[in-house]
Amino acid sequence: MFQDVTLPLWLLLLTVGFAAVTFASHFLFPSVRWFFRKRAERALARLNTRLDRPIELFKLARRQDMIVRLTYDPRVMEAVAEHAAETGVPGEVAFEEARRFAREIVPAFSATLYFGVATRLARWISRGLYRVRIGKVDPALNGQLDRNATVIFVMNHRSNMDYVLVTWLVSNRSALSYAVGEWARIWPLSRLIRAMGAYFIRRGSRNTLYRRVLARYVQMATEEGTTQAIFPEGGLSLDGRVGPARMGLLHYVASGVGAGRDVLFVPVGLAYDRVLEDRVLVAAGQAGERRFRAGLGPILRFVGVNIWRRLRGRFMGFGTAAAGFGPPVSLQAFRAAHPDAPTEALGARLMAEIEKVVPVLAVPLVAAALDRAPADRAALLSVMADLAQALEAQGAVLKLPPQGLGQALDEGLRPLIARGLVGDDLRPRPGATELLAFYAAPIWQRLRADRADDAATQQT
Repeated sequence: MFQDVTLPLWLLLLTVGFAAVTFASHFLFPSVRWFFRKRAERALARLNTRLDRPIELFKLARRQDMIVRLTYDPRVMEAVAEHAAETGVPGEVAFEEARRFAREIVPAFSATLYFGVATRLARWISRGLYRVRIGKVDPALNGQLDRNATVIFVMNHRSNMDYVLVTWLVSNRSALSYAVGEWARIWPLSRLIRAMGAYFIRRGSRNTLYRRVLARYVQMATEEGTTQAIFPEGGLSLDGRVGPARMGLLHYVASGVGAGRDVLFVPVGLAYDRVLEDRVLVAAGQAGERRFRAGLGPILRFVGVNIWRRLRGRFMGFGTAAAGFGPPVSLQAFRAAHPDAPTEALGARLMAEIEKVVPVLAVPLVAAALDRAPADRAALLSVMADLAQALEAQGAVLKLPPQGLGQALDEGLRPLIARGLVGDDLRPRPGATELLAFYAAPIWQRLRADRADDAATQQT
Protein backbone atom coordinates (compact mmCIF):
# COMPACT_ATOMS: atom_id res chain seq x y z
CA MET A 1 0.00 0.00 0.00
CA PHE A 2 2.90 2.36 0.74
CA GLN A 3 5.17 1.11 -2.00
CA ASP A 4 6.51 3.42 -4.70
CA VAL A 5 4.81 3.30 -8.06
CA THR A 6 6.71 4.18 -11.20
CA LEU A 7 4.79 5.95 -13.95
CA PRO A 8 5.89 7.23 -17.35
CA LEU A 9 6.25 11.00 -17.45
CA TRP A 10 3.52 11.38 -20.10
CA LEU A 11 1.03 9.49 -17.94
CA LEU A 12 1.89 11.63 -14.90
CA LEU A 13 1.38 14.84 -16.88
CA LEU A 14 -1.89 13.52 -18.26
CA THR A 15 -3.13 12.62 -14.77
CA VAL A 16 -2.15 16.01 -13.36
CA GLY A 17 -3.82 17.73 -16.31
CA PHE A 18 -7.08 15.86 -15.80
CA ALA A 19 -6.98 16.69 -12.09
CA ALA A 20 -6.40 20.39 -12.83
CA VAL A 21 -9.29 20.50 -15.30
CA THR A 22 -11.59 18.73 -12.83
CA PHE A 23 -10.65 21.12 -10.02
CA ALA A 24 -11.17 24.16 -12.24
CA SER A 25 -14.52 23.01 -13.62
CA HIS A 26 -15.94 21.93 -10.24
CA PHE A 27 -14.47 24.54 -7.89
CA LEU A 28 -12.65 27.42 -9.60
CA PHE A 29 -14.88 28.26 -12.56
CA PRO A 30 -18.19 28.19 -10.59
CA SER A 31 -16.68 30.57 -8.04
CA VAL A 32 -15.43 32.92 -10.76
CA ARG A 33 -18.78 32.80 -12.55
CA TRP A 34 -20.61 33.44 -9.28
CA PHE A 35 -18.37 36.46 -8.60
CA PHE A 36 -18.91 38.05 -12.01
CA ARG A 37 -22.61 37.16 -12.04
CA LYS A 38 -23.11 38.96 -8.73
CA ARG A 39 -21.28 42.01 -10.05
CA ALA A 40 -23.37 41.95 -13.24
CA GLU A 41 -26.60 41.65 -11.24
CA ARG A 42 -25.67 44.63 -9.05
CA ALA A 43 -24.73 46.70 -12.12
CA LEU A 44 -28.02 45.76 -13.80
CA ALA A 45 -29.98 46.71 -10.67
CA ARG A 46 -28.31 50.15 -10.65
CA LEU A 47 -29.02 50.54 -14.37
CA ASN A 48 -32.71 49.70 -13.94
CA THR A 49 -33.10 52.45 -11.34
CA ARG A 50 -32.08 54.99 -13.99
CA LEU A 51 -34.38 53.71 -16.74
CA ASP A 52 -38.01 54.68 -17.11
CA ARG A 53 -38.79 51.09 -18.05
CA PRO A 54 -36.45 48.47 -16.52
CA ILE A 55 -34.99 45.74 -18.72
CA GLU A 56 -37.37 42.79 -18.87
CA LEU A 57 -36.38 39.30 -17.75
CA PHE A 58 -37.43 38.03 -21.17
CA LYS A 59 -34.64 40.08 -22.75
CA LEU A 60 -32.08 38.90 -20.17
CA ALA A 61 -32.77 35.18 -20.62
CA ARG A 62 -30.02 33.03 -22.09
CA ARG A 63 -30.29 32.81 -25.86
CA GLN A 64 -30.19 29.01 -25.90
CA ASP A 65 -33.02 28.85 -23.38
CA MET A 66 -35.10 31.22 -25.50
CA ILE A 67 -34.47 29.14 -28.63
CA VAL A 68 -35.71 26.03 -26.80
CA ARG A 69 -38.72 27.88 -25.40
CA LEU A 70 -39.67 29.23 -28.83
CA THR A 71 -39.11 25.93 -30.62
CA TYR A 72 -41.22 23.92 -28.16
CA ASP A 73 -43.98 26.52 -27.90
CA PRO A 74 -47.37 24.82 -28.48
CA ARG A 75 -48.25 27.14 -31.36
CA VAL A 76 -44.91 26.51 -33.05
CA MET A 77 -45.29 22.76 -32.58
CA GLU A 78 -48.74 23.03 -34.13
CA ALA A 79 -47.25 24.93 -37.06
CA VAL A 80 -44.57 22.23 -37.43
CA ALA A 81 -47.21 19.49 -37.61
CA GLU A 82 -49.23 21.40 -40.20
CA HIS A 83 -46.11 22.15 -42.24
CA ALA A 84 -45.12 18.47 -42.23
CA ALA A 85 -48.61 17.44 -43.32
CA GLU A 86 -48.80 20.03 -46.12
CA THR A 87 -45.32 19.45 -47.55
CA GLY A 88 -45.06 15.72 -46.92
CA VAL A 89 -41.70 15.97 -45.13
CA PRO A 90 -41.05 13.93 -41.96
CA GLY A 91 -41.95 15.61 -38.70
CA GLU A 92 -38.31 15.55 -37.55
CA VAL A 93 -37.25 17.47 -40.65
CA ALA A 94 -39.98 20.10 -40.15
CA PHE A 95 -39.00 20.43 -36.49
CA GLU A 96 -35.32 20.99 -37.36
CA GLU A 97 -36.39 23.63 -39.87
CA ALA A 98 -38.39 25.44 -37.18
CA ARG A 99 -35.45 25.22 -34.79
CA ARG A 100 -33.18 26.70 -37.45
CA PHE A 101 -35.61 29.60 -37.89
CA ALA A 102 -35.67 30.10 -34.11
CA ARG A 103 -31.86 30.27 -33.95
CA GLU A 104 -31.93 32.81 -36.76
CA ILE A 105 -34.51 35.05 -35.09
CA VAL A 106 -33.71 35.00 -31.36
CA PRO A 107 -31.22 37.69 -30.24
CA ALA A 108 -28.53 37.47 -27.57
CA PHE A 109 -28.96 40.69 -25.59
CA SER A 110 -26.02 42.06 -23.62
CA ALA A 111 -26.81 44.96 -21.28
CA THR A 112 -23.09 45.75 -21.01
CA LEU A 113 -22.68 46.01 -24.75
CA TYR A 114 -25.93 47.92 -25.26
CA PHE A 115 -25.50 50.57 -22.58
CA GLY A 116 -21.71 50.49 -22.27
CA VAL A 117 -20.80 50.56 -25.96
CA ALA A 118 -23.76 50.86 -28.34
CA THR A 119 -25.52 53.89 -26.83
CA ARG A 120 -22.25 55.80 -26.38
CA LEU A 121 -21.20 54.98 -29.94
CA ALA A 122 -24.66 56.01 -31.19
CA ARG A 123 -24.38 59.35 -29.41
CA TRP A 124 -20.88 59.94 -30.79
CA ILE A 125 -21.93 59.12 -34.37
CA SER A 126 -25.18 61.12 -34.21
CA ARG A 127 -23.58 64.25 -32.78
CA GLY A 128 -20.57 63.88 -35.04
CA LEU A 129 -22.67 63.89 -38.21
CA TYR A 130 -25.64 66.08 -37.28
CA ARG A 131 -26.96 68.79 -35.02
CA VAL A 132 -29.48 66.68 -33.16
CA ARG A 133 -32.73 68.38 -32.19
CA ILE A 134 -35.83 67.14 -30.38
CA GLY A 135 -39.16 68.17 -31.83
CA LYS A 136 -42.48 67.60 -30.12
CA VAL A 137 -42.49 65.31 -27.07
CA ASP A 138 -45.93 64.38 -25.80
CA PRO A 139 -46.33 65.01 -22.04
CA ALA A 140 -47.67 61.48 -21.52
CA LEU A 141 -44.18 60.12 -22.25
CA ASN A 142 -42.65 61.79 -19.20
CA GLY A 143 -43.11 58.93 -16.76
CA GLN A 144 -46.89 58.71 -17.16
CA LEU A 145 -47.11 55.52 -19.24
CA ASP A 146 -48.77 52.43 -17.83
CA ARG A 147 -45.98 50.40 -16.19
CA ASN A 148 -47.71 47.12 -17.08
CA ALA A 149 -48.16 47.96 -20.75
CA THR A 150 -45.80 46.96 -23.54
CA VAL A 151 -44.31 50.01 -25.26
CA ILE A 152 -43.56 49.82 -28.98
CA PHE A 153 -41.96 52.78 -30.76
CA VAL A 154 -43.28 53.04 -34.34
CA MET A 155 -41.40 55.36 -36.67
CA ASN A 156 -40.97 56.42 -40.27
CA HIS A 157 -37.89 54.97 -41.98
CA ARG A 158 -35.83 57.71 -43.60
CA SER A 159 -32.28 56.42 -43.27
CA ASN A 160 -30.20 53.65 -41.75
CA MET A 161 -29.15 56.37 -39.30
CA ASP A 162 -32.63 55.92 -37.76
CA TYR A 163 -31.37 52.96 -35.71
CA VAL A 164 -28.42 54.94 -34.41
CA LEU A 165 -30.33 58.13 -33.66
CA VAL A 166 -33.30 56.57 -31.86
CA THR A 167 -31.11 54.16 -29.86
CA TRP A 168 -29.31 57.13 -28.35
CA LEU A 169 -32.38 59.36 -27.88
CA VAL A 170 -34.32 56.77 -25.85
CA SER A 171 -31.32 55.26 -24.04
CA ASN A 172 -32.48 56.85 -20.78
CA ARG A 173 -35.88 55.17 -21.08
CA SER A 174 -35.22 51.54 -21.99
CA ALA A 175 -33.32 49.14 -24.23
CA LEU A 176 -35.00 48.80 -27.61
CA SER A 177 -35.48 45.54 -29.45
CA TYR A 178 -35.37 46.25 -33.19
CA ALA A 179 -36.60 44.15 -36.07
CA VAL A 180 -33.78 44.30 -38.65
CA GLY A 181 -33.68 42.97 -42.18
CA GLU A 182 -31.27 40.82 -44.13
CA TRP A 183 -28.73 43.64 -44.58
CA ALA A 184 -27.65 43.21 -40.94
CA ARG A 185 -26.88 39.49 -41.19
CA ILE A 186 -23.32 40.08 -42.42
CA TRP A 187 -20.63 38.73 -40.08
CA PRO A 188 -19.34 40.20 -37.75
CA LEU A 189 -22.02 42.92 -37.85
CA SER A 190 -24.68 40.29 -37.16
CA ARG A 191 -23.14 39.32 -33.81
CA LEU A 192 -22.98 42.93 -32.69
CA ILE A 193 -26.58 43.66 -33.70
CA ARG A 194 -27.83 40.43 -32.12
CA ALA A 195 -26.04 41.32 -28.87
CA MET A 196 -27.87 44.67 -28.90
CA GLY A 197 -31.17 42.79 -28.67
CA ALA A 198 -32.25 43.06 -32.31
CA TYR A 199 -33.98 40.13 -33.98
CA PHE A 200 -33.58 39.29 -37.65
CA ILE A 201 -36.48 39.03 -40.07
CA ARG A 202 -36.70 37.91 -43.67
CA ARG A 203 -38.72 40.61 -45.37
CA GLY A 204 -41.04 39.21 -47.99
CA SER A 205 -40.53 35.57 -47.01
CA ARG A 206 -43.36 33.33 -48.18
CA ASN A 207 -42.39 30.36 -46.01
CA THR A 208 -45.45 29.77 -43.84
CA LEU A 209 -43.52 27.96 -41.11
CA TYR A 210 -40.96 30.76 -40.87
CA ARG A 211 -43.64 33.43 -40.59
CA ARG A 212 -45.42 31.50 -37.84
CA VAL A 213 -42.20 31.08 -35.86
CA LEU A 214 -41.46 34.79 -36.27
CA ALA A 215 -45.03 35.70 -35.29
CA ARG A 216 -44.78 33.63 -32.14
CA TYR A 217 -41.49 35.24 -31.12
CA VAL A 218 -42.94 38.75 -31.59
CA GLN A 219 -46.01 37.75 -29.60
CA MET A 220 -43.93 36.25 -26.79
CA ALA A 221 -41.81 39.41 -26.57
CA THR A 222 -44.96 41.56 -26.51
CA GLU A 223 -46.63 39.40 -23.86
CA GLU A 224 -43.51 39.68 -21.68
CA GLY A 225 -43.48 43.49 -21.92
CA THR A 226 -40.35 43.86 -24.07
CA THR A 227 -39.89 47.43 -25.32
CA GLN A 228 -39.62 47.29 -29.11
CA ALA A 229 -39.03 49.58 -32.08
CA ILE A 230 -40.42 48.84 -35.52
CA PHE A 231 -40.67 50.58 -38.88
CA PRO A 232 -44.23 49.90 -40.08
CA GLU A 233 -43.36 50.97 -43.63
CA GLY A 234 -41.23 47.83 -43.92
CA GLY A 235 -38.33 49.61 -45.61
CA LEU A 236 -36.66 52.91 -46.34
CA SER A 237 -38.81 55.62 -47.93
CA LEU A 238 -37.96 55.93 -51.62
CA ASP A 239 -39.80 59.21 -52.19
CA GLY A 240 -39.25 61.02 -48.89
CA ARG A 241 -42.81 60.72 -47.66
CA VAL A 242 -44.27 58.73 -44.79
CA GLY A 243 -45.60 55.65 -46.55
CA PRO A 244 -48.44 53.25 -45.71
CA ALA A 245 -47.94 50.59 -43.07
CA ARG A 246 -47.30 46.98 -43.88
CA MET A 247 -49.30 44.63 -41.73
CA GLY A 248 -46.74 41.92 -40.90
CA LEU A 249 -45.36 42.86 -37.48
CA LEU A 250 -48.39 44.96 -36.55
CA HIS A 251 -50.66 42.00 -37.24
CA TYR A 252 -48.47 39.72 -35.11
CA VAL A 253 -48.63 42.18 -32.21
CA ALA A 254 -52.35 42.93 -32.49
CA SER A 255 -53.40 39.30 -32.86
CA GLY A 256 -51.17 37.84 -30.17
CA VAL A 257 -51.47 40.11 -27.14
CA GLY A 258 -53.91 39.00 -24.46
CA ALA A 259 -56.53 41.00 -22.62
CA GLY A 260 -54.38 41.36 -19.52
CA ARG A 261 -51.69 43.55 -21.08
CA ASP A 262 -52.14 46.71 -23.12
CA VAL A 263 -49.81 47.77 -25.93
CA LEU A 264 -48.85 51.43 -26.24
CA PHE A 265 -47.63 52.47 -29.69
CA VAL A 266 -45.45 55.60 -29.45
CA PRO A 267 -45.29 57.45 -32.82
CA VAL A 268 -41.83 58.77 -33.71
CA GLY A 269 -41.25 61.15 -36.62
CA LEU A 270 -37.72 61.46 -38.00
CA ALA A 271 -36.33 64.13 -40.32
CA TYR A 272 -32.90 64.95 -41.76
CA ASP A 273 -31.36 67.85 -43.59
CA ARG A 274 -29.26 65.26 -45.39
CA VAL A 275 -30.21 61.61 -45.85
CA LEU A 276 -26.93 59.79 -46.37
CA GLU A 277 -28.48 57.32 -48.84
CA ASP A 278 -30.59 59.88 -50.72
CA ARG A 279 -29.21 59.25 -54.23
CA VAL A 280 -29.48 55.48 -53.80
CA LEU A 281 -33.08 55.74 -52.59
CA VAL A 282 -34.13 58.11 -55.38
CA ALA A 283 -32.53 55.83 -57.98
CA ALA A 284 -34.40 52.83 -56.55
CA GLY A 285 -37.65 54.79 -56.61
CA GLN A 286 -37.12 55.75 -60.25
CA ALA A 287 -36.35 52.15 -61.15
CA GLY A 288 -39.55 51.03 -59.46
CA GLU A 289 -37.86 48.24 -57.48
CA ARG A 290 -36.41 48.06 -54.01
CA ARG A 291 -32.87 47.21 -55.08
CA PHE A 292 -30.22 49.48 -53.68
CA ARG A 293 -27.29 49.62 -56.07
CA ALA A 294 -24.70 51.03 -53.68
CA GLY A 295 -21.34 49.38 -54.21
CA LEU A 296 -18.72 48.99 -51.52
CA GLY A 297 -16.31 51.25 -53.40
CA PRO A 298 -18.51 54.40 -53.42
CA ILE A 299 -19.42 53.84 -49.77
CA LEU A 300 -15.79 53.57 -48.69
CA ARG A 301 -14.89 56.59 -50.81
CA PHE A 302 -17.70 58.64 -49.23
CA VAL A 303 -16.59 57.63 -45.73
CA GLY A 304 -12.92 58.28 -46.50
CA VAL A 305 -13.54 61.72 -47.96
CA ASN A 306 -15.53 62.86 -44.93
CA ILE A 307 -12.98 61.41 -42.48
CA TRP A 308 -10.24 63.32 -44.32
CA ARG A 309 -12.33 66.51 -44.12
CA ARG A 310 -12.81 66.01 -40.39
CA LEU A 311 -9.09 65.49 -39.86
CA ARG A 312 -8.41 68.73 -41.73
CA GLY A 313 -11.11 70.58 -39.79
CA ARG A 314 -13.25 71.14 -42.89
CA PHE A 315 -16.13 68.80 -42.11
CA MET A 316 -19.19 70.90 -41.38
CA GLY A 317 -21.60 68.05 -40.73
CA PHE A 318 -24.78 67.15 -42.57
CA GLY A 319 -27.08 69.72 -41.03
CA THR A 320 -29.83 68.89 -38.54
CA ALA A 321 -31.40 65.58 -37.59
CA ALA A 322 -34.56 65.78 -35.52
CA ALA A 323 -37.06 63.45 -33.90
CA GLY A 324 -40.55 64.07 -32.59
CA PHE A 325 -42.51 61.84 -30.19
CA GLY A 326 -46.28 61.86 -30.41
CA PRO A 327 -49.04 60.76 -28.00
CA PRO A 328 -49.13 56.99 -27.41
CA VAL A 329 -51.89 55.01 -29.09
CA SER A 330 -53.40 52.37 -26.81
CA LEU A 331 -54.30 49.11 -28.52
CA GLN A 332 -57.04 48.40 -25.98
CA ALA A 333 -58.53 51.89 -26.41
CA PHE A 334 -58.38 51.57 -30.19
CA ARG A 335 -60.18 48.22 -30.07
CA ALA A 336 -62.80 49.61 -27.70
CA ALA A 337 -63.49 52.54 -30.01
CA HIS A 338 -63.34 50.44 -33.20
CA PRO A 339 -64.31 46.87 -32.23
CA ASP A 340 -64.66 45.63 -35.80
CA ALA A 341 -61.75 47.55 -37.33
CA PRO A 342 -59.10 45.44 -39.08
CA THR A 343 -55.37 45.77 -38.43
CA GLU A 344 -55.13 47.95 -41.55
CA ALA A 345 -57.14 50.64 -39.72
CA LEU A 346 -54.68 50.53 -36.82
CA GLY A 347 -51.77 50.83 -39.27
CA ALA A 348 -53.35 53.84 -40.97
CA ARG A 349 -53.92 55.51 -37.59
CA LEU A 350 -50.30 54.96 -36.55
CA MET A 351 -48.87 56.31 -39.81
CA ALA A 352 -51.08 59.39 -39.54
CA GLU A 353 -49.79 60.00 -36.01
CA ILE A 354 -46.19 59.56 -37.19
CA GLU A 355 -46.73 62.05 -39.99
CA LYS A 356 -47.97 64.65 -37.50
CA VAL A 357 -44.73 64.64 -35.46
CA VAL A 358 -42.18 64.68 -38.30
CA PRO A 359 -40.21 67.90 -37.64
CA VAL A 360 -39.78 70.51 -40.37
CA LEU A 361 -36.13 71.34 -41.09
CA ALA A 362 -34.36 73.97 -43.17
CA VAL A 363 -33.32 71.92 -46.21
CA PRO A 364 -36.77 70.37 -46.82
CA LEU A 365 -38.41 73.78 -46.41
CA VAL A 366 -35.99 75.41 -48.90
CA ALA A 367 -36.44 72.52 -51.33
CA ALA A 368 -40.21 73.04 -51.21
CA ALA A 369 -39.80 76.79 -51.71
CA LEU A 370 -37.56 76.22 -54.75
CA ASP A 371 -40.41 74.23 -56.25
CA ARG A 372 -42.75 77.22 -56.04
CA ALA A 373 -40.59 80.34 -56.25
CA PRO A 374 -38.50 81.99 -59.00
CA ALA A 375 -34.74 82.25 -58.63
CA ASP A 376 -34.80 85.22 -56.31
CA ARG A 377 -33.86 85.35 -52.62
CA ALA A 378 -36.70 87.68 -51.65
CA ALA A 379 -39.23 85.45 -53.42
CA LEU A 380 -37.80 82.36 -51.70
CA LEU A 381 -38.14 84.03 -48.32
CA SER A 382 -41.72 85.00 -49.09
CA VAL A 383 -42.66 81.45 -50.10
CA MET A 384 -40.87 80.01 -47.06
CA ALA A 385 -42.83 82.36 -44.81
CA ASP A 386 -46.11 81.25 -46.39
CA LEU A 387 -45.17 77.58 -46.06
CA ALA A 388 -44.06 78.01 -42.45
CA GLN A 389 -47.33 79.77 -41.58
CA ALA A 390 -49.41 77.03 -43.24
CA LEU A 391 -47.41 74.30 -41.49
CA GLU A 392 -47.78 75.92 -38.08
CA ALA A 393 -51.52 76.27 -38.69
CA GLN A 394 -51.66 72.49 -39.08
CA GLY A 395 -49.69 71.92 -35.87
CA ALA A 396 -46.36 71.03 -37.45
CA VAL A 397 -43.21 71.50 -35.35
CA LEU A 398 -40.61 73.68 -37.07
CA LYS A 399 -37.02 73.07 -35.98
CA LEU A 400 -35.47 76.03 -37.76
CA PRO A 401 -32.63 78.37 -36.68
CA PRO A 402 -33.78 80.78 -33.96
CA GLN A 403 -32.33 83.69 -35.94
CA GLY A 404 -35.28 83.56 -38.33
CA LEU A 405 -36.18 82.48 -41.85
CA GLY A 406 -33.25 84.33 -43.36
CA GLN A 407 -30.83 82.10 -41.47
CA ALA A 408 -32.96 79.06 -42.35
CA LEU A 409 -32.68 79.99 -46.03
CA ASP A 410 -28.89 80.25 -45.74
CA GLU A 411 -28.63 76.90 -43.90
CA GLY A 412 -30.91 75.23 -46.41
CA LEU A 413 -29.24 76.61 -49.52
CA ARG A 414 -25.63 76.09 -48.44
CA PRO A 415 -25.58 72.27 -48.65
CA LEU A 416 -27.71 72.24 -51.79
CA ILE A 417 -25.27 74.56 -53.55
CA ALA A 418 -22.24 72.67 -52.20
CA ARG A 419 -23.62 69.40 -53.58
CA GLY A 420 -24.30 70.93 -56.99
CA LEU A 421 -28.06 70.58 -56.74
CA VAL A 422 -28.67 74.33 -56.90
CA GLY A 423 -26.58 76.86 -58.78
CA ASP A 424 -25.33 80.22 -57.57
CA ASP A 425 -28.25 81.75 -59.47
CA LEU A 426 -30.59 79.85 -57.08
CA ARG A 427 -31.91 77.69 -59.89
CA PRO A 428 -32.01 73.87 -59.62
CA ARG A 429 -29.31 72.23 -61.71
CA PRO A 430 -30.24 69.75 -64.46
CA GLY A 431 -30.81 66.29 -63.02
CA ALA A 432 -31.39 67.60 -59.49
CA THR A 433 -35.18 67.82 -59.70
CA GLU A 434 -35.82 64.32 -58.34
CA LEU A 435 -33.48 64.76 -55.39
CA LEU A 436 -34.98 68.14 -54.48
CA ALA A 437 -38.45 66.60 -54.71
CA PHE A 438 -37.26 63.84 -52.33
CA TYR A 439 -36.47 66.45 -49.66
CA ALA A 440 -39.55 68.61 -50.34
CA ALA A 441 -41.94 65.63 -50.20
CA PRO A 442 -42.55 65.69 -46.40
CA ILE A 443 -43.57 69.38 -46.63
CA TRP A 444 -46.09 68.79 -49.40
CA GLN A 445 -47.38 65.65 -47.71
CA ARG A 446 -48.07 67.56 -44.51
CA LEU A 447 -49.78 70.36 -46.40
CA ARG A 448 -51.65 67.82 -48.55
CA ALA A 449 -50.64 69.81 -51.62
CA ASP A 450 -50.38 66.55 -53.54
CA ARG A 451 -53.83 65.25 -52.57
CA ALA A 452 -55.12 65.58 -56.14
CA ASP A 453 -52.10 63.69 -57.45
CA ASP A 454 -52.64 60.95 -54.87
CA ALA A 455 -56.33 60.65 -55.81
CA ALA A 456 -55.43 60.37 -59.49
CA THR A 457 -52.82 57.73 -58.73
CA GLN A 458 -55.29 55.68 -56.69
CA GLN A 459 -57.87 55.85 -59.50
CA THR A 460 -55.25 54.72 -61.99
